[in-house]
Amino acid sequence: MIRVLVVDDDFMVAKIHSGYVSRVAGFEVAGVAHTGADAVRAVEDLRPDLVLLDIYLPDVDGLSVLRQLRASSGADPDVIVITAARDLDTVRGAIRGGALHYLIKPFSYEALRDRLEDFRALHRKLSELPGDSPAAQQDVDQLFGSRHRRAAPPPKGLASETAEIVERILRQATAAGGDLSAAECADATELSRVSARKYLEHFVDSGRAEVRLRYGGTGRPERRYRWNS
Repeated sequence: MIRVLVVDDDFMVAKIHSGYVSRVAGFEVAGVAHTGADAVRAVEDLRPDLVLLDIYLPDVDGLSVLRQLRASSGADPDVIVITAARDLDTVRGAIRGGALHYLIKPFSYEALRDRLEDFRALHRKLSELPGDSPAAQQDVDQLFGSRHRRAAPPPKGLASETAEIVERILRQATAAGGDLSAAECADATELSRVSARKYLEHFVDSGRAEVRLRYGGTGRPERRYRWNS
């Protein structure tokens, strides 16, 4: 489980965001803080993997909290900024402080879910790299690319509406810790197996999904698909 600290001065908003986090498979709320000082203490005490950090706090601003976390010799969690602040100075400060994402309030559950799934994909890729050997350039490109990947439109012959349905089914399977074959995707979407595979391969080609081979007793290996972010 990826443990998340929710930091927001508004008790009701913090409760809503905590509910959003709890709905995403693989994530749990480690704690909630309503001031900058409480946030710093909670990071030291709870050691969360990720902090959802508001900017407008009653004692210090969120960017000051971010700088304190980065300067700390102890826990150093990743941070997603969640705020109503839209000024470029704040956005620049969040980027320079190493925030992974910047979400402007109010935002939907789906918007936060997508950022959390981006983080989970990055977390998983890092954990899969061997810790005792140097990272290859392609590994580094994948890690940084997962933070900035954009959705590519489906090629000619594939419908955007159908692509969204296949994406949702694939996301759900991945969030549950599994993967999908083209046949399973076809059953879930009521497409033909050939059509389902075309959409799945489109997601692989655009870098938003990955495919792995599952070898059985006889015949060709089965292609299994997972959503990347």
